[in-house]
Amino acid sequence: MINDIEKVLYSEEELKKIVEDLGKKISEDYKDKNLLLVSILKGSIAFMSDLMRAITVPCAIDFMAVSSYGKGTQSGVVKIIKDLDIDIAPYDVLIVEDILDTGRTLHYLREILLKRNPKSFKICTLLDKPDRRIAPLKVDYSVLEIPDEFVVGYGLDYAEKYRNLPYIGVLKPSVYSSDNKQK
Repeated sequence: MINDIEKVLYSEEELKKIVEDLGKKISEDYKDKNLLLVSILKGSIAFMSDLMRAITVPCAIDFMAVSSYGKGTQSGVVKIIKDLDIDIAPYDVLIVEDILDTGRTLHYLREILLKRNPKSFKICTLLDKPDRRIAPLKVDYSVLEIPDEFVVGYGLDYAEKYRNLPYIGVLKPSVYSSDNKQK
């Protein structure tokens, strides 16, 4: 698995510091609010786990799983595979996502969740690939801007592998074909 990594973008130590700093910021911003963290499965699970432990104010958590269907590597229709278990109306919702690529999935989720009337709604993403953005989307906490490379580790996968790497690395192009899509 390690031999499939071209280079490490962010080490385990760097990610720990980045997430701790973000947790402090979110704690300040939500100190008098009813925070609900919503993890978008499966990729955000490592980030969400570390982030919620870095947040020092009370918070609830829930999970959504979505799938995007389309031809080849083009995102198409977004389908909710697992919806939230709780009513979000009394909460200040913060979506926690691993990577923001085209923005189509988060744009769709934003539209759906805003119709459920949360007290407030914000988006947090660990990684951002602005060069690939298609959908109009405002991100409130965008932590790390990365180049348009195929990244894995720290929850991110290729063919359901590499999620367990403790760092974020660039996958060697020889490992995947041009017809495969990340996430």
